[in-house]
Amino acid sequence: MSRIVKHPVIALLDSGTTFKEVRQIHARLLVDGTLNDDHLVGQFVKAVALSDQKYLDYANQILDRSDKPTLFALNSMIRAHCKSPVPEKSFDFYRKILRSSNHLKPDNYTVNFLVQACSGIGMRETGLQVHGTTIRRGFDNDPHVQTGLISLYAELGCPDSCHKVFDSVPCPDFVCRTAMVTACARCGDVGFARKLFEEMPEKDPVAWNAMISGYAQVGESREALDLFHLMQLEGVRVNAVSMISVLSACTQLGALDQGRWAHSYIERNKIKITVRLGTTLVDLYAKCGDMKKAMEVFWGLEEKNVYTWSSALNGFAMNGFGEKCLELFSLMKRDGVTPNAVTFVSVLRGCSVVGLVEEGQRHFDSMRSEFGIEPQLDHYGCLVDLYARAGRLEDAVRIIQQMPMKPHAAVWSSVLHASRMYKNLELGVLASKKMLELEMTNHGAYVMLSNIYAESENWDNVSHVRQSMKARGVRKEPGCSVMEVNGEVHEFFVGDKSHPRYTEIEAFWKENSRRLRLAGYKADTSPVMFDIDEEEKEDALCLHSEKAAIAFGIMSLREDVPIRIVKNLRVCGDCHQVSMMISKIFDREIIVRDRNRFHHFKDGLCSCNGFW
Repeated sequence: MSRIVKHPVIALLDSGTTFKEVRQIHARLLVDGTLNDDHLVGQFVKAVALSDQKYLDYANQILDRSDKPTLFALNSMIRAHCKSPVPEKSFDFYRKILRSSNHLKPDNYTVNFLVQACSGIGMRETGLQVHGTTIRRGFDNDPHVQTGLISLYAELGCPDSCHKVFDSVPCPDFVCRTAMVTACARCGDVGFARKLFEEMPEKDPVAWNAMISGYAQVGESREALDLFHLMQLEGVRVNAVSMISVLSACTQLGALDQGRWAHSYIERNKIKITVRLGTTLVDLYAKCGDMKKAMEVFWGLEEKNVYTWSSALNGFAMNGFGEKCLELFSLMKRDGVTPNAVTFVSVLRGCSVVGLVEEGQRHFDSMRSEFGIEPQLDHYGCLVDLYARAGRLEDAVRIIQQMPMKPHAAVWSSVLHASRMYKNLELGVLASKKMLELEMTNHGAYVMLSNIYAESENWDNVSHVRQSMKARGVRKEPGCSVMEVNGEVHEFFVGDKSHPRYTEIEAFWKENSRRLRLAGYKADTSPVMFDIDEEEKEDALCLHSEKAAIAFGIMSLREDVPIRIVKNLRVCGDCHQVSMMISKIFDREIIVRDRNRFHHFKDGLCSCNGFW
């Protein structure tokens, strides 16, 4: 296809051509008789279809006027549609090939574009049918088709099929190997992807980006950043795609300093900030607790889409700034940006963190009435959390009972946590049982139920919960707190003494425990799942990872630098109390991102308003 010499007038068409200019060129070609040649019609159809997706219908109208459309023209329409928002229309033109009056036969380009269309549709059955077509028509050994099939099965989440196609290639070329690295990384098999990556004699930016993205997707953020630094040392060209993965890795780790460095790298190297890259930057600063910088980036973006707005809204909600979230949502609508389902999750969370039940209900109702969006499970989950946080537990349960779909464990988790906060033992037991019916190995449900029993000093039931965990092989996920100091990421695990400065950390708590008590600290021992005396419980609490991270932060960071911690579990009541008191005693700002939300501790207060 690429060897055909393009007509000089048709060559004038490109991505910047306006529709008026397209029609002018069309008129000229009709007048001079160029379009009497079916092959030149094909060239023109291709040029119009690929110049802008808005012109696809016009390209089709041109094609319809051709008595005997060429295979080139029909393939061009398949190609143009496979990359469009409606890839399924590619098959309309494939059927035209099969039914053509001049007995056209699909070639390797046809099936290659159909494979790409299947990737856009994301339907497994259709993908299998097209794969069958490639075999029946003898194109399964075509390198382009093989590479496309690997990418297709990765898109469908079928890693075994990716391996089968790859293994059937006798001598995979550079493009095929790169596709396989991308596929394995995307499917989470970063081990095999890295092995194949290392074996490649040459690697282009696509392969590097695939590996970095793969590590970021599976949560191996340190490996992603290490590989990025290696990419720089190798002198590989870094682009916006690379930086999106790097920023995502920084976000996962809560590594704000490294994220700032990545941002400055983008600016120094004049990497174009696309909408997606800009949205990722907003997400980085928001999820590292720096909403001021997040909004500075947000307002500085030349172009924003609904996901950019939703990311900023989510940042305000998760950082506890519900009112600002709702103010931004109003501004978004005034700017003519139509919210989507993702937007409303952020808006409902914003209402929840500040207890605006009625306003939250209004926004939930408006999804269907104003925007034609059918609420999904996540939206109902937010609505349940809204009522549960406000203490309206019966209303929360009623919503669950009336939901048009089966709730997941997270929905009942909101009720369970609220039951503990509002001392509703009966409902707490019900919520935990419902959670365990859905996820029998959910350690959080066992731990929270045990805490509820412990707070009422019902040690028999605490013991029963522990025995149930043991019988079902459920282990409590160990607490882990991650923080960044001078660009280096430090991890602290509950009860772990392996950190190089652990002796100093332990001495810090011994030295300052008296200051805490004088300030009114009384250990909240309810998270300890044992019937032991209070002193032993307090010793167990001292081993919590968040406290080690706080001590290390105070020892290592300047007084004017906030202590930022990312925690894999919810903050327990005792760590929450200690963080508030430390923020006041040492006049330090402490920002903790747990698995549920942010906690901004300052001057002895927390942004969560007592609901953590």
